[in-house]
Amino acid sequence: MTNHQRKGVISNAHAGREFEETAQQYFAEQYGYALTANFPIELGVTGAAKPKSHRFDLGSVDKKILVECKSHNWTETGNMPSAKLTVWNEAMFYFLLAPAEFKKYMFVLKSTHPKQGNKTLAQYYVEKHGHLVPPDVIIIEYDPQTSTANTINAKP
Repeated sequence: MTNHQRKGVISNAHAGREFEETAQQYFAEQYGYALTANFPIELGVTGAAKPKSHRFDLGSVDKKILVECKSHNWTETGNMPSAKLTVWNEAMFYFLLAPAEFKKYMFVLKSTHPKQGNKTLAQYYVEKHGHLVPPDVIIIEYDPQTSTANTINAKP
């Protein structure tokens, strides 16, 4: 196990895949959406030479849905995981480039730490980086202990 390996899992990649499966099941049960894993779509900045394929964690061309999944936690000492939140910012950029007709969801793991009081990592992200969240992105925070989810609003 490396210093950056999550405790209790085979690998961080394995934990990520399991969380994507949880998201896939959640969207099927809550909305009746059959989403495809590793969903490709062409993205590019308007006026760029040529769009390039990007694979969202989940998606559907029929239902016009894109989902990015992030199962990140506060650091062990309760600090903000800056490298992980940079990945969240990158996801927001991809959502910004995605076609407007698609519904866009960021499905994140509910992560708390005693040092942070009642604030979850998603709440912290929206508080500090909400200006980077496109208006059509819905952040869903999933609690695996209760199998429930809440929407975290990036708008004031």
